[in-house]
Parts: sequence; C-alpha cells; structure tokens
Amino acid sequence: MDYKKTLLMPKTAFKMRGNLPNNEPVMQQKWDDDHVYEQSLKRNEGKPKFILHDGPPYANGNIHIGHAENKVLKDIINRFKSMSGYQTPYVPGWDTHGLPIEQQLAKQGIDRKKMSVAELREKCKEYALGQVEHQKKQFKRLGVRGDWDHPYLTLEKEFEAEQIEVFGAMAKNGYIYKDKKTVYWSPSSESALAEAEIEYKDVKSYSIYVAFHVTDGKDVLKKDEEVVIWTTTPWTMPANLAIAVNPKFDYSVVQAGKRKFVVASDLVETLTKSLEWENPEVLRTFNGKALEGVVCRHPFYDRDSLLILGDHVTLDAGTGCVHTAPGFGEDDFNVGKKYGLEILCPVDDRGCMTDEAPGFEGLFYEKTNEPVIEKLKEVHALLKSGTFTHSYPHDWRTKKPVIWRATKQWFASIKAFREDILKAIHEVRWIPSWGDVRMTNMIKDREDWCISRQRAWGVPIPVFYGEDGEPIITDETIHHVAELFRKHGSNIWFQWDAKDLLPEGFASEHSPNGTFKKETDIMDVWFDSGSTHQGVLTTRPELRRPADMYLEGSDQYRGWFNSSLATAVAVTGHAPYKQVLSHGFTLDGQGLKMSKSVGNVIDPMKVMKQFGADIIRLWVTSVDYQADARVSNDILAQVAEVYRKIRNTVRFMLGNLSDFDPKNAVAIEDMPELEQFMLVKLNELVDTCLKGYNDYQFLNVYKALQNYCTTDLSAFYMDIVKDALYVQPKAGLARRSAQTVLYKTAVAITKLLSPIIPHTAEEIWQFIPGAAQVSDYVQLTDMPEKDEVRNAEALEKKWEKILAVRVDVLKSLEKARDAKLIGKSLEASVALYLPEDMKWLKEQPALDKLFIVSHVDCFEGQNSVPESADRYALEAVNVSRAEGEKCERCWAILPTVGQDPEHPTLCATCCETVKHDYAGVSLDN
Repeated sequence: MDYKKTLLMPKTAFKMRGNLPNNEPVMQQKWDDDHVYEQSLKRNEGKPKFILHDGPPYANGNIHIGHAENKVLKDIINRFKSMSGYQTPYVPGWDTHGLPIEQQLAKQGIDRKKMSVAELREKCKEYALGQVEHQKKQFKRLGVRGDWDHPYLTLEKEFEAEQIEVFGAMAKNGYIYKDKKTVYWSPSSESALAEAEIEYKDVKSYSIYVAFHVTDGKDVLKKDEEVVIWTTTPWTMPANLAIAVNPKFDYSVVQAGKRKFVVASDLVETLTKSLEWENPEVLRTFNGKALEGVVCRHPFYDRDSLLILGDHVTLDAGTGCVHTAPGFGEDDFNVGKKYGLEILCPVDDRGCMTDEAPGFEGLFYEKTNEPVIEKLKEVHALLKSGTFTHSYPHDWRTKKPVIWRATKQWFASIKAFREDILKAIHEVRWIPSWGDVRMTNMIKDREDWCISRQRAWGVPIPVFYGEDGEPIITDETIHHVAELFRKHGSNIWFQWDAKDLLPEGFASEHSPNGTFKKETDIMDVWFDSGSTHQGVLTTRPELRRPADMYLEGSDQYRGWFNSSLATAVAVTGHAPYKQVLSHGFTLDGQGLKMSKSVGNVIDPMKVMKQFGADIIRLWVTSVDYQADARVSNDILAQVAEVYRKIRNTVRFMLGNLSDFDPKNAVAIEDMPELEQFMLVKLNELVDTCLKGYNDYQFLNVYKALQNYCTTDLSAFYMDIVKDALYVQPKAGLARRSAQTVLYKTAVAITKLLSPIIPHTAEEIWQFIPGAAQVSDYVQLTDMPEKDEVRNAEALEKKWEKILAVRVDVLKSLEKARDAKLIGKSLEASVALYLPEDMKWLKEQPALDKLFIVSHVDCFEGQNSVPESADRYALEAVNVSRAEGEKCERCWAILPTVGQDPEHPTLCATCCETVKHDYAGVSLDN
C-alpha cells in the first residue's frame, strides 16, 4: 500500500522565491488602482491624526541610498501608525529652487546672460518639474505610500505666497533687516551663503609674517620699531586697515639683528624659533592697552594701519598682533565698526580683486597670494613665508572654497528672539535625546541668518525701495505681493515693473514722486524649505501645524530642522514639530563615505532590480539607523538570506493551513500545553515588536522577528509539530491545535512585517485562510492583539524548564549519533533520570514528540543512573536504540508495528488513523 497518500503534507501556491524585482511593480500598480492610500485614510477617518511632515529632498538627479533609508523610515512609521488606529496623511514634497538647478542648465549649454531673468527662471522651473517626476517614480518604487499625485513643491504659487507671508510676519516682528556685514561668500556661486550651506575640507594655505613700520608711536613705540603680524590669507593684505592687540596681554620690543619688532611677550620664545632670530634682546615690555592708537604704515600702500584693541586676539598662534581687514572676517568687521574704520572689500562677486587693490586688479583672490608675497619681499616687509594644511570652509554645492566678504545683505536676526527659540527646543521630543543639546548649542550663540542670495532661481525678497533708498516692507505691500504670487507665481517679480507690483495708489514718504525700485536678491532656499510649516501644514486641510514628527538626516540640525524652527518660532512662538527624529549617514561596507570616483556607491535602483525594494526596506530595519549605517552588496546579500528564512518559515505555515478554516480554530484552553506555550511566545513577540515600533527602535523589531522565525519556529516548534500536522488524524485535536497556532502566528507575523516589507506581507496575506474576508489588504487592518492564555506566567516557567531538558536530550542524541549508536533521532529511546523537583515531568504527555524520538521513559531519583548516561544540571539522560520495527508511515520504531494484519507495516496509532480517515480510499501503489 502507498501510505504516502495518507500523509497530510504541506500544500501552497506561495512560492519559495519572492521574485520581488518583477512582482513588486505589479503589486504597486494594483495599490494605485485600488487607491489603497486613500482607503487607509478613510478607514481611520475621525480617529487621531499622526502627521509626519516630509522634508523636501532637492529636485536634482537620481535618488541615492541615503534617500532610500530616509523615505523607508518615514514609510515604516506611517504604516505602523495607520495600523495602530491613526489617520496618517503623508504629503511628499520637493525643494525646487536654488543654484544647482541653474548650474545644471549651464551644463546643458544654456547661457543665463543671454536671456532675461524671467526666461531663465522658466527654464529652471521646467527642469525642476522634470526632476520631480523622475525622483517620484524612484521613491514610489520603494513602496512608499503617500499622496504622490498631489505633492508639495516650493515653486508652486500657493507655497510662494505663504513664504512671502512668513517673511512679512518676521519683518513685522522686527526680525528682518538689511546691513553691510561680512558673510560667507561663494565666488563659485557668486552669492552669499548661510552657515548651513558650508562644509569643511582640508586645504593648503600660505602662512606669512609681515612687519609694519611705526609712523606715530604715541610715546609708546619708536619710529624705528615694527609691529609683526601673521596671516594665512596674504590676498587680504591690500585690505589691511588696522592691527589688533589684546589689552590683557603684555607686549615686548625685541631687538633681532638690526631690526626691532613688537610682538606678544608670551610668544617671544616661539617666534625666535619660527623667525630664526639670533640672540634676540627684549628691550622693553608694556601692556597691550598702551598700544591703542599707535599708527603704522601699510607695507605697500601709502595709508595708515591703526593699532586697535580686540578681545578676539589670542596667543594660540601667530604674534599676538592680528592683521585686520574689516571687509574680510567677522571679528575684523566687528572691531572695525567699533573703531569707525572703513569696511574696505576690494573683491567683486566673482572673487576678483577690484581697483581698490592697486597693483592686483583683476586677479582672482587665490591668484593674488603670490604677487602679494613678492610685493612684501620687495619692500622688505616679509619676514617669513611658508604653507600649512588646515580645515577651510567650502560651498557645499560647488565644493569650492568660500571667503568672508563684507556686502549688503538681508538678515533674519536670530538673536532678537533667541530665548523664544531655546524655549521651543525644550518643548520638543528629540530622538536621539542628544538632539536637544545639539540644537541648543547651535542656537545659543547664533546671531544672524543671512537670507539673501544673488541668484535668479528662487523666491524674490519682497522689498521695494523709495527714492531715498530706504527699504519698504509694510503689511499692505507684503499681502499684495503674496496675493499676486498666489495668482500669477513669483516670476512676475522679474517681469513687471515695481509700480505694477505695488498696491494701486500706494504712497510712501520714502518716494514722494512715486518712483520705486524692487529688490533683486532672492531668498535663501533654506528659507523656502523652512517655511513649509506654513506653506504646507496650514494650507493642506488633511495636515496641521505643529506636525507630530520631522524625520531627516542628522545634517539637518543645521539645515531644515534649524530653518523650520527659526521661522516657525518667529511667526507662531512655537516649534513646528512635536518630535524630531534624526538618522545617520550611509557608508560602504568598510565604513567609508560613498564616492562615485572610488566606486563604492550603492545605487538603490540597481539594488531593486537585483533584490527588490523589500530587501532595501529590510536592510533599513537591520541597522541602527540613528548611527551611520553600512551598506554593500555583501551586506544586502546577507539581508536577502534573512528574508529567505523568514519567507520559508511563513511558507511552512501556509503550506500546513491549506485545509484550515479559521471557524474551526481550537479554543486556547482546549489546546495541548505546547500550543498554549507557543501562543505565550507569540504574545511576547507582539509585545516586543509593538514596543519597538512605538519607540522607533526598528532594529529591535527586526531582531525579534528574525529570532522568532529561526529559533522559536523553525528550530523548535516546526520541527516538533510535523508529526501532528502530517501524521495525526486530519481533524484531530493535535492537528487542529497546531494549525490554529500556525494560523494565529501567520496572521500576527504578517501584520508585524507589513510596515517593513509591505509587498511580501500583502503576498502572504492572499494565502492566509479567511484573510481576504477580513480585508483585501493587510495594510488596511490593525496591528495584532494578544490572545489571553490562562496562567501564562506559570506555563512559561514550566516550559522553559522543559526546553532546558530538551536541549540536554538533543546533546545526548548527538553524542549517540557520533558513536554510531543511532542514525536518525527516531531510532532512539531516551531514559530520563529526574531529581525530586523535576518528577512532574513524568506526567508530561508526548515527550517522545517533543524530543523527536520513538520512546521516552522517566525515572525518579538519580541513584540508579547507568554509567552510560549523561549527567546534566536538571537531569541525567541515557540514549539507547529503540525496540521494535519502523513504522512505514510515521517512521517511529515501536513494538506495536505489525500487530494489525490489515496494515502489517504500521504502528497501532497509524493503523487507527488510516482506518478512520481513509476508510474506503484506495491506497494501492
């Protein structure tokens, strides 16, 4: 007879391989066709909202793996919150203004100088919109759920109008002003930059020591004495107007050869070595304060260089006498203003020297270093020159050096409402918690934010000028310009005359003849994105301010988190977010920064073609995203292997549920203890995962699911339960109980997996019996709830001991196998020798099934333990060969095999099952 026909082997159409690259796009199209995002909102209509506000990525180029990590994290949170009873509208957005788009057009051969500003802006808009559509497809391919048909764009008319209102509100509160100050200036961008747009790289700079002759010593210095300065920017020497000394330091006149030099007393020894002075002699010493007002002569121009006092002067390097050019450098500017010095800045927008630097006109500032050094040599003012490597600020877009340059710019005064910002910071939940300290440190010393840019592609600064040159910013003009932008878009600022942009009949004391000019600068793009709390959260009816969460990379503490906070506090008095979650950067497998030139870049689009989006998503949960995360092809392959194990675990469950109807589920109290214990373990999994999701600790969710599938299910329960599923009577309690556990487990795991790998979760859902009657999509259901198991704590403690005994038994079986006593474990009979406190194990049913052996005997006391037995902490174990014949159906070796002449190759239990379940069924080969 063919008894294989009587075995209830797994049956399922759920494939072993996911074929994600091909199947995911099909599934995503079905989600779109069925409006699953809209269904998720409707399902939770009237329930509390959770608003995760999307920080706008820049609309340029393909997405990178960091983008993927960011969007997946957001999607995991939104999906979990949606399945936890929140309505989670998600509006993706894009930052669409700024220099990189202008640069891309230049690379395409478009000459901005051969067209009007308005025409260039139209080209920029066209390019930006194309990039938005390009990136949108890539983000959607990751399985990110949201309102992709109606994203927000910072170039939209409505958004620009709201941004103007934010600017106006800040101006009304007195936070906006124009002034000539030193700011970061990027010659490569021909624009001012904010601190958030600066990155630092090591560069090699010149280092020079220069002597200034005294012309009026004010009875402190003599005319044959020289004040020595040190600088790393020789090109700024044409702008020198003063030398700063510290009133708290002592200074000495040092005779070195035939010359007499003035330097800080504490640096004489160091300078003796640096300048190679032979037998220097200190002639006299005096306090720095006495030097105030001393006049020196510029080394190569016929003008004075005044000695002034400044607390910024240190003894860390140099001479204690600081070259001061008020047009170049923040400290220089501030001390220069204090002394009424001219703010001389002989460098133009492109970084070239102007005619205010005679002899160096037209030279790019960096190319000016060597001619300046040669000129200093010529006039015998150069004492020493050299080079050194140090960290220097660069434009984060062009990657080229920036300079400090005094120009007239528009500023937002952070210091004017700094205390309000600091208070708002402490009202926010920062994840990680150090975000509070980091943001506080960034704000507490911040003075001003330079918000003007000398470019074309951006939102214009809505300021008019009267005939007297004074800026005009009123409620009337701001609201009028905002409404014009809302109707026509901001390009009209560059198409219409100033008078046409003003309210009809507008009059101003600043322009009695009615003649006006308009500002030509645009706003910093950080002001654009920083205004989304008003331009998006307050204008989209499904959203609200403050958002529940902002989630971006840790670089956004100085970027979007910062600009959003400043503009929101300025306008509303509060932060625009309740929580801020930050993640680290993505690195290659060795922990190095990714670089195209190095060839270690991981392209998410290529990864999805090879592995699928769910593998990227699973990788995101497999790392501690709050730190920098490593990713490589090898790492992704390891994640794919974890995915395979999870998938195959689920496939086993589905295969054994092919004939299961949830209506026939066994009540928990009627189940065998093993099944009740497995439900306790399932409850623990649910608890751990829900806590992990709620705490945004997705790595804990990943670990819990992986461990449960590999350890609790594959290595334990599924190994044991095969007998009940395959061999036991089809409708018997043992099999139905096991199926009930597998059903409950499959449902719970699928729901817990849904936020992380939604494509696979939806595929699984289609194969779970009765799932389609609950919902077409698992993502439109609730997170799993725990089943109540009576005496769960006592049951778990008991079974933890049973499992400990099982571990010991498995060790002894392995020893017996190594000794050739047995082959497979079903060839074994096990004798347990139990101490007094473990004798209850004698009454435990189905120990043979638990150990996967043919027979188990339990004996009390350990005095009679044979020498061949293995002694363990809880018991002693003796393994011998089982007595009897091998059952053809269940493969156990039992004495009952052959007792029934009708089925001579079956054990008594299998005989009974076959006669009951297969009466009248032909079992002929």
